[in-house]
Amino acid sequence: PGQGSQKLGMAAGVLELPGAAQRFALASERLGRDLLAICAGSDDAKGIDPSDLNDTRNTQPALFVIESLLVDALRATGPQPALVAGHSLGELVALYAAGVFDADTGLALMQRRSELMAVAGGGAMTAVMGFDRPQLEQLVDATEGVVIANDNSEAQAVLSGSPEAVSAVSAALSCKRAIPLAVSGAFHSPFMAQAAAAFAKDLEAVPFAEASIPVLSNTDPSPSTDAGLLKQRLLLQMTTGVRWRETMEQFGREGIDEVVEIGPGNVLSGLIKRGCPG
Repeated sequence: PGQGSQKLGMAAGVLELPGAAQRFALASERLGRDLLAICAGSDDAKGIDPSDLNDTRNTQPALFVIESLLVDALRATGPQPALVAGHSLGELVALYAAGVFDADTGLALMQRRSELMAVAGGGAMTAVMGFDRPQLEQLVDATEGVVIANDNSEAQAVLSGSPEAVSAVSAALSCKRAIPLAVSGAFHSPFMAQAAAAFAKDLEAVPFAEASIPVLSNTDPSPSTDAGLLKQRLLLQMTTGVRWRETMEQFGREGIDEVVEIGPGNVLSGLIKRGCPG
């Protein structure tokens, strides 16, 4: 899972895993702030308060550390996966799980990605639920400055774009609920073009290995182990939508009958239970 699955205290369950203290220490040193204290949500001496975890510059590295530790534990003790996939920043964890790069590289990429996304502000995101899909697509096509950033399921999507455009589509759409998200920018939209261009320069210099497990990418949920193709797909990810509904459909086509969610919470598990009857 990606942003939105974080919760205060989420590190407590992984601190006993091998390498946990070292990975948190590495992340804290790289970031220049105590990531473990940020996950806990309070440290008056360090000026940390509960809202700090929701700062994307903290959220993304924190989720990467926790999810990568869980990946390592499952690698050592659990059944080996036939496929891996990640939602938004979770795609970098999926690439780590497939051996495309090591934990230090993944953390460095996550730090850079989060910093670039944090400064690319000015946009808004709203989750819509229980909508008519043809109407949603028609409204988005007819409204400049808004895209479907997360196509999560038949009944859930996230709009991203200028605050005015997102608000206009949300107001005109017949849906059960429309919930503005507490984010600092229009993620997974053309508003991220400048951030994506800067990230691309960093990413080009990072060597990717062939994946040991096929990866389903957000921009193209067809299985691939090709290092060059997986990097190209990741380059596109910041400005294009997360095609999670199609990712879940791919599970069925690939004969997957069991899915393990690697991270805090059960957001993706809930989507999969409703979206994958098999």
